[in-house]
Amino acid sequence: METTRKPELLIVTGMSGAGRSTVGNALEDQGWYVIDNLPPQLLGPISDLFALSKANLPRIAVIIDVRGGEFFNELIGNIEQLRTREVNVQLLFLEANDGALVKRFEAVRRPHPLQGEGTIIDGIAAERLELLALREMADIVFDTTELNVHQLTNRVAEAFATNAKGLKVNVMSFGFKYGIPTDADLVADARFIPNPHWQDELRAMTGNDAPVADYVLAQPGVQDFITNYVAVLRTTLAGYRTENKRFATIAIGCTGGKHRSVAIANRIAEILSDEADVRISVKHRDLGRE
Repeated sequence: METTRKPELLIVTGMSGAGRSTVGNALEDQGWYVIDNLPPQLLGPISDLFALSKANLPRIAVIIDVRGGEFFNELIGNIEQLRTREVNVQLLFLEANDGALVKRFEAVRRPHPLQGEGTIIDGIAAERLELLALREMADIVFDTTELNVHQLTNRVAEAFATNAKGLKVNVMSFGFKYGIPTDADLVADARFIPNPHWQDELRAMTGNDAPVADYVLAQPGVQDFITNYVAVLRTTLAGYRTENKRFATIAIGCTGGKHRSVAIANRIAEILSDEADVRISVKHRDLGRE
């Protein structure tokens, strides 16, 4: 007998210029019913459709942003009310750094909706402040700074495909000197491991090369770290499944994102790939930047 699944409502918000339109189009391609620029006060009536309908409604995605003006300020309260209902509500927040947002607004020659008589940067700063609480309560964060339209579309497909099974886990390596990934759900620090950079024969290689991976994984404490951290991850991912969260990003960092974090990320991804309902992808964000 098939288990009845809770109706799903995805709320998409975030920074202007971070890709809401692209995400909306991608969700439609994945079979979602997408409503753009909905006043938050109508979220309740939208969710009532699930209870009133005798048929299975498609998953509904609602795009809400600062264009809603004074109505937007009530979004947090509306989301909290929805989470008391028999609906699986998730909040997707789209993020990008200031430089990327400025370039996007300049490319389309449009003002930022909150800049008023000021500059685009003024509008971005005002919006970040207004969205701070929403950013903190988001279930999923996509940082689109380095993503083009096609990459963002693929990211949406990975996370929200209608026929997707199980939990999609993105294991990412990064360099702390380039900044912590803003869309990471969990962050671990591999800088306690001796750095292969100081080994002449390993310096030019990366964590994808066997000599570097063997060196990193053989260091004292590393196997214990991996075993203990994977145990934490399994507990966390089990909780994500319970909460119907289908996408998670695990970030492993070292100084430059070239040796230690790459080797550890690869090993953790290899172990987690044995989980029956977990789909793993691996990304080495800063590989090649040095």
